[in-house]
Amino acid sequence: MKVGCHVSISGGLEYSIKRALKLGINTMQIFSKNSRSWQEKEYSREEITIFQREWEKTDIYPIFVHASYLINLASPEEEVYQKSVNAFIEEMRRTDYMLGRMGTPYLIVHPGAHRNSGEMSGLEKIANALNTVFRESSSLKLQTMILLENTSGMGSSLGYNFEQLKFIIDNTGYPERIGICFDTCHAFAAGYDLSEEEGLENTITELDKTIGLDKLKVIHINDSKNELNSRKDRHAHIGEGSIGLEGFKRIINHKLLKNLPYILETPRENENDDLKNINIIRSLKSKE
Repeated sequence: MKVGCHVSISGGLEYSIKRALKLGINTMQIFSKNSRSWQEKEYSREEITIFQREWEKTDIYPIFVHASYLINLASPEEEVYQKSVNAFIEEMRRTDYMLGRMGTPYLIVHPGAHRNSGEMSGLEKIANALNTVFRESSSLKLQTMILLENTSGMGSSLGYNFEQLKFIIDNTGYPERIGICFDTCHAFAAGYDLSEEEGLENTITELDKTIGLDKLKVIHINDSKNELNSRKDRHAHIGEGSIGLEGFKRIINHKLLKNLPYILETPRENENDDLKNINIIRSLKSKE
């Protein structure tokens, strides 16, 4: 079973590998820079080599990069929009540089928030932004696949249903370069009832029919502090929220989902919190 969590790169990229080994995980997610700053990060060839050398000693795969939270590809404010597009190109470049030697590099991004400009306007801006990103980075011959993460629909965030994600993919000229990251907390908050067997089956069927399960590359496995369709993005420890242990047991053992990587983004005060949630997920895995 591929299960991991978000791991800090504090002190240098190679320390993320050391932290992952300490946790005993075999997949993980990182930021490639400070996620709360517009300032870009340049890595030396030596830093990348050390990171890749440490990585090659492990069975950790894949590693996912999560884009900065400041990026808003749907922003109606031109300055923020342009900064977001430029920052996203840099995120792609860094992801490729860091991960390209070991297989497909994956970069996860929240689609964006329309900020009262209207959902259709926001969705069109996201698609246009991705077209610009792919076009302007084409000379770099990047391999990075963009993974659009479903959202809870909190505020004006877009991508809270499969139809919106499909619209974005279908309105770019690069559908083969785009996949999906499915967040369980976000989906539940947006109205997909993952706590019940019927709800899970309906969700999987709808995802396959609307987008295609071949596009699903990773699951962010988080419980939800709030109730179904709350539209609130509040993660909870596994089994301590509204999805519940039985819900997660069905998810990770489902025949169409069980071979995917699972990344935890549960509340964290220290590494013991990560270990607790990792062990709970592993304990729910069927022995068959």
